[in-house]
Amino acid sequence: MCGITGIYRSSGLSDVDRGVLPAMLNAIRHRGPDEEGQFIADRVAMGCRRLSIIDLADGQQPMFAAERQIAAVANAEIYNHDALRADLTAQGARFGSRCDVEVIPHLYARDGLDLARGLNGQFAFAVYDTARDRLVLGRDQTGIAPMFWARVRDGILFGSEIKALLAHPEIARKLDPAGLDQILTYPGLVSPRTMFHGVHALRPGHLLVVERGAVREEKYWDYDFPAAPMADGDEAALLDELDAALRGAVARRLVADVPVGVYISGGLDSALIAAMAHQIAPDTARHSFSITFPDCAIDEARWQAIVRDQIGSVHHQVTFSEDDILQNLRQIVVSGETALKESYNACTLVLARLVAAQGMRVVLTGEGADELFGGYVGYRLDLTRETEFCGDIEEMIEEETRARLWGDGGFFYERDYAANADLTGALLCDGLLARRAEFSTLSASPVDHAQLAGRSAFHKRSYLDLKLRLPDHLLADHSDRVAYCASVEARYPFLDPHVIDVARRIPPALMLRGGEEKYMLKALGARYLPPELWQRRKFSFVAQGSPHLLRCGQDWVMDLLAPETVRRRGVFNPETVARLRAQYESPGFDLSQTFEDDYLMIVLTTEILMDAFDLTVA
Repeated sequence: MCGITGIYRSSGLSDVDRGVLPAMLNAIRHRGPDEEGQFIADRVAMGCRRLSIIDLADGQQPMFAAERQIAAVANAEIYNHDALRADLTAQGARFGSRCDVEVIPHLYARDGLDLARGLNGQFAFAVYDTARDRLVLGRDQTGIAPMFWARVRDGILFGSEIKALLAHPEIARKLDPAGLDQILTYPGLVSPRTMFHGVHALRPGHLLVVERGAVREEKYWDYDFPAAPMADGDEAALLDELDAALRGAVARRLVADVPVGVYISGGLDSALIAAMAHQIAPDTARHSFSITFPDCAIDEARWQAIVRDQIGSVHHQVTFSEDDILQNLRQIVVSGETALKESYNACTLVLARLVAAQGMRVVLTGEGADELFGGYVGYRLDLTRETEFCGDIEEMIEEETRARLWGDGGFFYERDYAANADLTGALLCDGLLARRAEFSTLSASPVDHAQLAGRSAFHKRSYLDLKLRLPDHLLADHSDRVAYCASVEARYPFLDPHVIDVARRIPPALMLRGGEEKYMLKALGARYLPPELWQRRKFSFVAQGSPHLLRCGQDWVMDLLAPETVRRRGVFNPETVARLRAQYESPGFDLSQTFEDDYLMIVLTTEILMDAFDLTVA
């Protein structure tokens, strides 16, 4: 994988555009420290910072097709590139390397805007068609690879990280209140929204097409869960299908011209991936990586050791101390380019640095399993929850809000959103509170109602988790951005299209058999893991929150939360922040981050974000 960026102007590039491309590339150098490549034409300038993983000698970008009339740069791993290359070669395409990314311009030459439909991988690409004067940006189906873009005069800027766009002088440095409202409302940001006014995240499974001065977004893929009710399935047959699909996904992600390691958290998902990787390549000296904690209440070293011993890996671990949160908080905000509700990303960053310290750059992880296989408590609660309509005004408002958001006033996801809006409104300064109707995330649905209509409660929740929680939070600020801060690529077998296809066909009654979360994955785990791992209850680790940071008494933390600082920023209400500080600092106060939002963490990381990127409020 790599980092890409570029500029398109329908009226032609300016001298400033041509001169600023190196700075835009340098802003994302951490994503690709090995090489840099550029393509510059009359109307487009684009480039790539490369992290060499496939075809180390000849995989330089840009890549070309159609007698160099089509140019492409990509942040990508294409796991089915061999099969695609064989088909394209049989149809006359000529390749100059073994690099997986080279299939992208050739697919565009053959399939046009359908090029992404057959790709199995994690990717964000830019393809420029010189003959048509058409620029096409694409993002993978599940949103593993990021892609950001912004309109400028007569065109757009794009890049793998917002930092690249900010290097261009035409991008205003403004905080988007709508992005902040999403942080206050949902698990995290939801594409196309970002925390930067005027900067958009290309949605997963979408293309952005810039042609003849027009910019349009086209969807090429979405999770398509079957309409309810589903017939009971054959558990044994479905388990065999899931086994084959996940093994194939792991095998594809072990292919690289550099060593591939595995994360071992101590939980079922990463243990299953590690065990499959070992069975697929038992003679490979596999490196594994874990993070441990001094607090025995949250430390999982015991279960990590079981996996380590089972696969016989060369194991590396690092102990995460409470001071590591303070030392890395600013970096995870800058890397993630967003405000945060939690500090766990600091753990992920320390773990990625451990991988890099061993001279490695690729690692497998278990992200995506909870969202596909029912790994959160909400799935189980849906089995017993009954909507009791009381008829009072508050319930009527909530039902109306849920109908607007999910197309179903009776479906409960995460919280009562209208009530939450009243609660979080007190956190905003008077000026933003007065304008909140302009940017409220509750004014329109963040998802496609058609993909929810007629589905079971399980599949509705899964779809929302896959859209609102996974891509722009767990795969972005929690994974991609902090891993690439250390020049490490994470790979996600559970998000393989074949695994998703099997998961969508498993009846909810099997997913939660007997009310047990992730029943099917546990059944699969029984084939690969000792009982103490697959029978273990789900453990949700939560890192130290803002009450811990307040107790540490660091001057810079206190300064950012001081009333005069908060008032000067013009985002939050200084009186509300002061009340929260007093509450969080009170003896015996305990914030349950599993069920409660850490509002002071949002305030603190928003202040860090604005300071780091020199932002004012839009």
